[in-house]
Amino acid sequence: MADNVLVVEDDLDIATLIKVNLSELGLSIDHFADGQAGCNAALEKEYSLILLDVMLPSMNGLDICRKVRDSKPEQAIVMLTAKNSETDRVLGLELGADDYMTKPFSIRELQARVRSQIRKAHLLQQANNHHAQPSNIISSGELLINQQTREATRNGEPLDLTATEFDLLYHLMGHPNQVFSRTQLLESVWGYQHSGYEHTVNSHINRLRAKVEHSATDPQYVQTVWGVGYKFNTQHKAS
Repeated sequence: MADNVLVVEDDLDIATLIKVNLSELGLSIDHFADGQAGCNAALEKEYSLILLDVMLPSMNGLDICRKVRDSKPEQAIVMLTAKNSETDRVLGLELGADDYMTKPFSIRELQARVRSQIRKAHLLQQANNHHAQPSNIISSGELLINQQTREATRNGEPLDLTATEFDLLYHLMGHPNQVFSRTQLLESVWGYQHSGYEHTVNSHINRLRAKVEHSATDPQYVQTVWGVGYKFNTQHKAS
């Protein structure tokens, strides 16, 4: 069965370009040019991925992202933003988007981003459908993460992580005390290498800290190594 992708984009030329090239990947596409109609579809139907423009009639993409993330924490969302709209990119990521693409974008880049998010959706679906004996469990301090069930806890309490936040935490915990640059994290967690997308990493690190740390301003686990990148610290203080 083909994966379903929702495209909410009011520029019909861009929407057609997306539909044609994603159909070539064997994906089933639903398209809405109206924000409210797209939001209703996103909340009512199941999609492997949502491609969401920011500027839309009746309801903007940022509000749609917020509503979808509140209702479906694990939904994969990629924002489509104007090239010069840094504020929209940052806001979209802070509201819970997994990634963003700036217009105009190349077909190869579009397909690479979509493949990456679809792959994550499949891993999440497999985890939800199969509850085998736990494997690939990593723990440190109060944190425990199980790759097979895709569950993460702090002091026994479940952490409400998006699929990308989970992958980011698992990657960092799987390489304790190793420092990763933003480019390395983009390649390992998001599955691509493109300059200019550092906001993607920064915003996910901030969101992850807000969920796993006792104090996001004094992180004990996910730490910044200034001028280099980020690492998972195992020498954290006792809480």
